[in-house]
Amino acid sequence: MTVSSTSTTFVDRHIGARRQADIDVMLKSVGYHSVDSLVDTAVPNDIRQDVALRLQDALSEVEVLAELRKLAAKNKTAVQMIGQGYYDTVTPPVIRRNVLESPAWYTAYTPYQPEISQGRLEALLNFQTMVQDLVGLPIANASLLDEATAVAEAVLMMRRANKNKNAAAGKTVLDADCLPQTIAIVKGRAEALGFEVEIADLSQGLPDGDINGIVLQQPGVSGRVFDHSAVIAAAKERGALVTVAADLLALTLITPPGEQGADIAVGSTQRFGVPLFFGGPHAAYMAVQKGLERSMPGRLVGVSKDDAGTPAYRLALQTREQHIRREKATSNICTAQALLAIVSSMYAVYHGPDGLKAIAETAHNHARTLATSLKAAGLEVLHGSFFDTVTVRVPGKAAEIVASAEAKGINLRGIDADTVGVSVDETTTTAILADVVAAFGAPVSSDGEGFALDAAVERSSDYLQHPVFNTHRSETQLLRYIRKLSDRDLALDRTMIPLGSCTMKLNATAEMEAISWPEFASIHPFAPDSQTEGWRELIADLESQLTEITGYDQVSIQPNAGSQGELAGLLAIRGYHRSRGDDQRNVCLIPASAHGTNAASAVLAGMKVVVVATAADGTIDHEDLQAKIEAHKDVLSAIMITYPSTHGVYDADVREVCDSVHAAGGQVYIDGANLNALVGLAQPGKFGGDVSHLNLHKTFCIPHGGGGPGVGPVAAKAHLAPFMPGNAAAWAEGNGVPISASRFGSAGVLPISWAYVKLMGGEGLTEATKSALLAANYIASRLNEYFPVLYTGEGGLVAHECILDLRELTAKTGVTAEDVAKRLIDYGFHAPTLAFPVAGTLMVEPTESEDLGEIDRFIEAMIAIRKEIDQVAHGDFTVENSPLRHAPHTAAAVVSSDWNREYSREQAVFPVHHLKQDKYFPPVGRIDGAAGDRHLVCSCPPLSEFED
Repeated sequence: MTVSSTSTTFVDRHIGARRQADIDVMLKSVGYHSVDSLVDTAVPNDIRQDVALRLQDALSEVEVLAELRKLAAKNKTAVQMIGQGYYDTVTPPVIRRNVLESPAWYTAYTPYQPEISQGRLEALLNFQTMVQDLVGLPIANASLLDEATAVAEAVLMMRRANKNKNAAAGKTVLDADCLPQTIAIVKGRAEALGFEVEIADLSQGLPDGDINGIVLQQPGVSGRVFDHSAVIAAAKERGALVTVAADLLALTLITPPGEQGADIAVGSTQRFGVPLFFGGPHAAYMAVQKGLERSMPGRLVGVSKDDAGTPAYRLALQTREQHIRREKATSNICTAQALLAIVSSMYAVYHGPDGLKAIAETAHNHARTLATSLKAAGLEVLHGSFFDTVTVRVPGKAAEIVASAEAKGINLRGIDADTVGVSVDETTTTAILADVVAAFGAPVSSDGEGFALDAAVERSSDYLQHPVFNTHRSETQLLRYIRKLSDRDLALDRTMIPLGSCTMKLNATAEMEAISWPEFASIHPFAPDSQTEGWRELIADLESQLTEITGYDQVSIQPNAGSQGELAGLLAIRGYHRSRGDDQRNVCLIPASAHGTNAASAVLAGMKVVVVATAADGTIDHEDLQAKIEAHKDVLSAIMITYPSTHGVYDADVREVCDSVHAAGGQVYIDGANLNALVGLAQPGKFGGDVSHLNLHKTFCIPHGGGGPGVGPVAAKAHLAPFMPGNAAAWAEGNGVPISASRFGSAGVLPISWAYVKLMGGEGLTEATKSALLAANYIASRLNEYFPVLYTGEGGLVAHECILDLRELTAKTGVTAEDVAKRLIDYGFHAPTLAFPVAGTLMVEPTESEDLGEIDRFIEAMIAIRKEIDQVAHGDFTVENSPLRHAPHTAAAVVSSDWNREYSREQAVFPVHHLKQDKYFPPVGRIDGAAGDRHLVCSCPPLSEFED
């Protein structure tokens, strides 16, 4: 890999250490004469692919954007009035440019290190407060993946939480007016877990039999709004729990679920300023009654204090994280839709309660005008009470009316041959209404007085009274608020984020540029295929490229998170065994070192988890593996392995493991979380894998967005292809189980990965992998004498990441890995991955995008921190009084007149010289997490609550 110093291809922009002089410095440290010789030693020869990736040659940024323009031009934008859970909306430009398109927000990582995440945590707390206020429930989480899967999570939560002896094992009842994709998702999950789901018109009362929980939709997919209080009360009398899937905009006018007695509310926040994106990514929400918060899936932002008593935000109740609970986790979800949740929360901040209500009233009045006009023309409007969706009976004429509207540039919902649905939104105008009414062959009526909401469902309670939703009325105010929050955070636009297992690489601006183009962003997921040619061509091309890269036979990009890709792969394995009459095969072997979501996903797929021990060198314990295979050979369904291993090593025995499981009739699931160490070098579909999920938000450059969006495609061999994810909107039981609400999942961010692959080409992707290996081994070689590298493979090399072992230092000095993580903040760095996969360690991944100067800056910081640990060991100060234990240091702490610490202010905040020119000060000191869990506050509080 010899590189000219004058080359200016995109590959040169993407790979940080690209100059030959820098490569030589790194190679010298590692002890190799070339990158290829290092790779040949590190990667086992028997898994290496023997041909280069057969991908198109790399294109320039100008060429890629031109190709994207061509694809975008093949899509046809229209007035989207299909509804069914998706609505057009106006993203305020100040939010679009300064949040959705801002690297300060989209390159941030999940806020596990809260001291450097206060900005996005505040924005997510605003989101939770917005949801709690609108649904009338006291606790909301910081977003879920989409509405349909949020309902599925609520159903599973009701089944866990229901303590009524008769109802606990009962069926789940979904209202017939729930979204079709929601019904399909719930039925698919229920089939794997073996519980009964019944669909019934709950406006007519509850069906017979024991009922665990019910799900209502408000408004229903047909637009119908009815008073749920009676059916909720009846459900409670029979011991059932109640979930309401509710439209937040409608709840500005309609009595919220919590006030009607619901236990859980779920839904989508898409219409709060988040583009349609051809189906996603969109932030779902969940809120619950008191007492259910500790079994609620997803992330929860809470309020605590830092070491100076200052109010501070953090993720609360983190013991629910899958890495800790594994098969006992309440959910397999490991990510969220943080970036989109932040957009929707800023939309509420922008409009405030009065603005949101005005938007809702305008939409409702337009719907009333539409219904009045159609009724006056002699057409049958099916419901007398609705919010924004009108369902009309037009015997035998539905297709004709839908086609007439499409000719005017308007998409309606053709429900069946006799029924049409029309959904209005904040973008609907009187001119659009006139065209819609004309498509039905009628004029607009000036009388819009009919079809008012029933008094029984009208909302009387206040919402969004906190100052944050009533202060930022001018664009200047909102712009400064957004900037203030982003300045509190430490994202990839400021510093290297050396997270093992999470791959924080460059998210190039050219890759990001197309996602907000109207021809991509304004397309409804259920738009006619004639309008989505460009989208479908891009998706098919991306799936084809991923197929080539992985060595599998088919890829589905539907799963909208890595955890959902895991579930899709395991459901495909389950479907395959059942198709062969092997229904008894339900045991999934999982190494003790595996990602925690693996075990949780296996449980959701109806499998029994059996843990395989890890050997002292970090590899799978073969004696234990063979014993577990033998013990379960007649019921063995699969093994889930991560490759390279979770320990950051290319295990040389991967083929042996795969062959052993295959010989016993099982399938091999290879977790693709670490695929960025394989691309161009080895293909999991060729060295033993039957199915894998990939992480487009890791290997293929979709940014993490502060905790989402993610995309977790599933790739499989041909024999599993019939069991790949089905289309929830048109699902027939027996086909591939749908994983996400929309056919193509979070399609809106796929242009990012498509562009990345086109910009890099096969050769560039391979060079990126090699560069990542070189960077990781350079860090390992430089830091090993200060913090021993825990696991290595052939030649003492690691893969794309390395684990630094602090346990002996902790035993000698009391300085913990967490102390080091917090101290790195003072040096301007996000911490490596803390305590995973081994407690008392830090896992470091530099990625290929970091240049030698930034990597050396990180190494310098780690060596300086080791010297501070040595100061503790030598008695210069105790660990309790050390800069490590007091880290991170705020500006307020070091300018305080009562500084009485045993180290200087300069050592506290300027431990290395270059920080004097470029210093990040965290807004809060070390946060007391336990206090936040004891005093759980998950909405915007008056700060006086936390003042002593």
